Amino acid sequence: MESTRIKQIKQNIAPLRQQLLEHPLYKSVQSLEQLQVFMEHHVYAVWDFMSLLKSLQRDLTSVDLPWVPKGSPQTRYLINEIVLGEESDVDQHGKRASHFELYINAMKQAGCNLSHIDEFIGHIAKNIPVDKSLVLASVPAASVNFVNDTFGFINSGKTHVRAGVFTFGREDLIPGMFLKFVEELDKQEAGRVSIFKYYLERHIEVDGDHHSLLGYQMMDELCGDDDKMWHEATDGIKQALQSRINLWTGIHKRVAERKMVM
Repeated sequence: MESTRIKQIKQNIAPLRQQLLEHPLYKSVQSLEQLQVFMEHHVYAVWDFMSLLKSLQRDLTSVDLPWVPKGSPQTRYLINEIVLGEESDVDQHGKRASHFELYINAMKQAGCNLSHIDEFIGHIAKNIPVDKSLVLASVPAASVNFVNDTFGFINSGKTHVRAGVFTFGREDLIPGMFLKFVEELDKQEAGRVSIFKYYLERHIEVDGDHHSLLGYQMMDELCGDDDKMWHEATDGIKQALQSRINLWTGIHKRVAERKMVM
């Protein structure tokens, strides 16, 4: 059962969520080539989602040696269960894979250009700062802005704000008509988007249901009855949703450009 605080957040962010659900980006993606544009931009949001999640695990559990108990056992359980599902889920064949790795496999199958994301991850693996890695890898501007916004939250030092952003601001709001388009494209382009279709279905099943409930519990645990913390978290969530709207608008522009040259 949702707490009153959670219901208040949902009411406060409803207009922004509706903007995302009704964004023209979804209807503008009408071909495999346009879907490739979407995925080549969106993959960075899949990556920084994992970074946001791991920052919460770092704050809410003990990841240093020697180990000592840290925080609430209930909160530790909640974040660790979410990490388990995101970092080591199963692919369409039942093999373990993170959601990021699953997305990369979907991009490969769809014929996307992976040179930029591969270069970006290579720079990150060498401990080059995120903002510099984005520039070095020539990441699309809309994705650069989105990732930088995410790391602004990560570096804010406010765990409750990041928990709110993770729970409410990073749900991939996938309208039914977009999933239907992918399903139809999968029939037309046999063997090209089946992994992406699985990714969307799995993401809706896991993140949109079970993980959301865990996130609500985590927010209640972290904020308690502190009005200031709930207010800060709500403001952060609104900023994160606006950042996603900006990303969608940037991708929509690039998708439209791809349509013009087709």
